[in-house]
Amino acid sequence: MSRVGTDSVVLDGASLTPEAVVAVAREGATVSIAEDAREAVRESRERVESVLESGEAVYGVNTGFGELVDERIPSSDLEPLQENLLRSHAAGVGRELTREEVRAMMVARANALVKGYSGVREEVVDLLVAMLNERLHPVVPSRGSLGASGDLAPLAHMSLVLIGEGAVSIDGGGSNERETERLPGDEALARADLAPVTLEAKEGLALINGTQLSVGLGALTVHDATVALRSADVAGALTTEVTMGSTVPSHEAISAVRPHPGQAASARNVRRLTAESGIVESHRNCDRIQDAYSLRCLPQVHGAVRDALDHLREAVETELNSATDNPLLFAPEDAPDRASGTGDAAVLSAGNFHGEPLALRLDYATSALTELAAICERRVDRMLNPNLQEDHLPPFLTDRGGLMSGYMIAQYTAAALLNECRATGRPSIDSTPVSGNQEDHVSMSGQSSLSFRSVVESVQTVVGIELLCAAQAAEFLDGSLSHGVGTAAAYETVRDVIPKLDADREVHTDIDRARTLVAEGLLVERVGEAVDLE
Repeated sequence: MSRVGTDSVVLDGASLTPEAVVAVAREGATVSIAEDAREAVRESRERVESVLESGEAVYGVNTGFGELVDERIPSSDLEPLQENLLRSHAAGVGRELTREEVRAMMVARANALVKGYSGVREEVVDLLVAMLNERLHPVVPSRGSLGASGDLAPLAHMSLVLIGEGAVSIDGGGSNERETERLPGDEALARADLAPVTLEAKEGLALINGTQLSVGLGALTVHDATVALRSADVAGALTTEVTMGSTVPSHEAISAVRPHPGQAASARNVRRLTAESGIVESHRNCDRIQDAYSLRCLPQVHGAVRDALDHLREAVETELNSATDNPLLFAPEDAPDRASGTGDAAVLSAGNFHGEPLALRLDYATSALTELAAICERRVDRMLNPNLQEDHLPPFLTDRGGLMSGYMIAQYTAAALLNECRATGRPSIDSTPVSGNQEDHVSMSGQSSLSFRSVVESVQTVVGIELLCAAQAAEFLDGSLSHGVGTAAAYETVRDVIPKLDADREVHTDIDRARTLVAEGLLVERVGEAVDLE
């Protein structure tokens, strides 16, 4: 299985997780290949060789691609065919993928290849893994994928380096954003004492015909989104406390009669975070009948987001450990009704490269995270808005209103980011036929993964703004009242990096620091030391 330690991940084609992808992509974990996976790769390559020996026409092995499927390629041209495929498909544009995005794509592609259905040689996978370990990162434009036949253009840019072409960003071992040098592919490989490979039949197609941009970014972002959601539970619990809201809506009896798993989990988080809160206890028998929805419905809304992320995670975990190229090679006994092949191999042409299982869930998760931003922004307004606040909170959380604006404009920023989230398209509902109408329905999963990533980055900031305002609101409470076990840890975490707002200052610095607490998982880590967070 894929074993995630502090510094290593072992690929077996069956058990790569989003957290393992994060370890490789973001934390620089080294990668190796399990021996049983190597044997699967060797057996798969033997099947390609048997097809070549038979002389039978098999798509991707000795034919053209896409609309050119009926063009038979002579044996003398099989190696140039694979190199030409990479060159012609490297048609990406737009911003370059970050190093962590490229690394996520690389480790996901390596894991798919070692499942043993793609027909590549060991040396191809070994070079891909060596590039990861030597921190050689292909320069990959982010736009150009349709999510069928896989993420062709991004994977082609990645794969060019394997044959000594393309461009490489060499990392000195620090942050993924620190660029030390950019070199042509052959020079970068030589500097690391690596040699390019000469691709043989099927190998170029196997490298690019998959969903690894979509699933690599999906793995990184579902991890980040889950951390943002837990952070929102923390920020929401602190907001509930400082606005003198009720924690009754998080009572277990309420979730028990509407047993959505996500709702129950977020409700448990709120109860744990506010346990032993003197602030909550101080107004338990007050005359307020009900809180506004943004407080009262926190478990229901956050819980629905949690369920959407769990649905996406399921698809990402499945896809990370799937064979997604075409055609796929099987033992004859595993595909007795094969369309083509020899006595030693069954070659099946199908559509595992189609990104729809990811695209639909990525877009669903994008909508869900937008709703998380929406409810967080409404809670920010409740803390700042003089027409909605309780008497103990001054307008815009400054006791010198008029002369000072406090955190007034922080809500503007949250609203602007929410608008961007709402305006972000849902690419999976669109399909543009390509390749002479042979590829007449595509998923746009690559675009969906990029959209999801953009929205999660905005949501991290909106959650940070709520956290920032909730900590400031706490400054106006009766000092004799204690926070809950978890909310106290949250307040202290904020104050460790952001001082109380006593006078107007450049608010963007506070927002950036609060976002960092969310985005880098520092808030969840610190609060998690005080209470169990789900």
